[in-house]
Amino acid sequence: MKIYLKSHRKSIATILLLTGILFTSCENNEDLNIAPETTVSDKDIFKTPARIEGLVNGIYKAFKGASLYGGRILLYQDQKGEDFINITANNFTGYESWNNSYSSGSNDVNNLWGQAYSAINNANILIEGLAVNQGVITEQKAKEYIGEAKLVRALAYYTLVINFGQPYNKDAGASKGVPLRLKAETGPANNDLARSTVAEIYTQILKDLDDAEAALPQSYSTADLNTTRAHVSTAIAIKTRVYLTQNNWAKVIEEAKKMVPQTQAPFSTTASDVKHALQPDITVVFSSNYATVESIFSIPMSSLDSQTGQSSIAYIYNTNLEYYLNPTGILGDTQWRSSDKRRDLTRTLSGKQYFKKYAKPSPFLDYIPVIRYSEVLLNYAEAAAKTGNLTLAANLLTAVHQRSDASYAFSGTVTSDPNLLIEAIWKERRIELLGEGFRGPDLLRNLQTLPAKGDNKLQTPAVPSSAVNYIFPPANTELAVNKLY
Repeated sequence: MKIYLKSHRKSIATILLLTGILFTSCENNEDLNIAPETTVSDKDIFKTPARIEGLVNGIYKAFKGASLYGGRILLYQDQKGEDFINITANNFTGYESWNNSYSSGSNDVNNLWGQAYSAINNANILIEGLAVNQGVITEQKAKEYIGEAKLVRALAYYTLVINFGQPYNKDAGASKGVPLRLKAETGPANNDLARSTVAEIYTQILKDLDDAEAALPQSYSTADLNTTRAHVSTAIAIKTRVYLTQNNWAKVIEEAKKMVPQTQAPFSTTASDVKHALQPDITVVFSSNYATVESIFSIPMSSLDSQTGQSSIAYIYNTNLEYYLNPTGILGDTQWRSSDKRRDLTRTLSGKQYFKKYAKPSPFLDYIPVIRYSEVLLNYAEAAAKTGNLTLAANLLTAVHQRSDASYAFSGTVTSDPNLLIEAIWKERRIELLGEGFRGPDLLRNLQTLPAKGDNKLQTPAVPSSAVNYIFPPANTELAVNKLY
């Protein structure tokens, strides 16, 4: 990991605090009115509850970087699939991902790498600092903050390993992944660190998520905080995703059952303080209320703290119109009928359909979804189908689909055949989670070829799982400082 402030130990702590003060779950948050302190030394950074809370907010702020969950990582991951057609061939707006042509010098690769490790290091600084600065805040509050740090660290490592490491299912995680950094870094002394295996990284991710589940609060005081800060069901939901990536069907089911106790619709949660459920109208989730109980974890935007221009996924998709929906992709599949409410999240212009889940104009205040309840239901459905419980799998799939297209019914031929049912679940993921960063990871976890796509202006060939460009190359910024990579 490149240490950009490697000679300034004091500066790192100060920047963590000051950027943390500016991260907020809604633009009216009183934290925006705090006058920032301009100099805070390492020995003082953990001396007040307010400064410690600033560090916690700083972890989320780093996770919100433009190249991470500020939105662009969703773009990079979706463009590996076939459901969007690029128009501009602009390397600054994800074209190299669409074209599978990244190099170690690509801006996207280096920015993603740096942002993910910044979030990880921020989490490590908080975890270590709270361990040696006890008594400033209550033991319970420190435990919860560490849980939040571990959840963000787990998600950052998951993002790194699925993009820069070979798929876990290729060799049960035996191949090399990325460096596993679990210590706070404030200088260049530990830049040289060999890569851990993919399996080792997944082990750490799941340990962090288990620890987070045990430490996090059940809920917060407002719906917005329940959406923008990690709580118990956030950790459980993310575990269903991680286990699905490993084809660990039994563990997906074990975790999903904590949230989804029923075997028939409506599949709302009952055990946790936050009663997760599908929002009856999916367009509400992406337009008028970003804090429904369907949105388990989202990244907030405010008028004082949002991504702008080419840093914004909304600008790329809906303002500058750099990608349109492939008519021969999921848009043209019969499982996605014209009566489906999810069609309202697209718009037609000059004969092409464009994507508008993120439809707010500048300053682009759409919250960015990290995980929604509908994904948990589909993760559960796939695991149920893979383990032979076709009735449960079909019920879960139907609940997600009929939320947006109430009259649609999956045929008995589909629901009674495990292969056809799984195919229908995979299609449903492409419809329901379109533009949320799932198509590429779904192809990779199933070791499927990255499909060819294009139109009469731009085309890109298929990429088999054996090809070197099946995953992202390592970042030059890491290669330049880590002799053991």
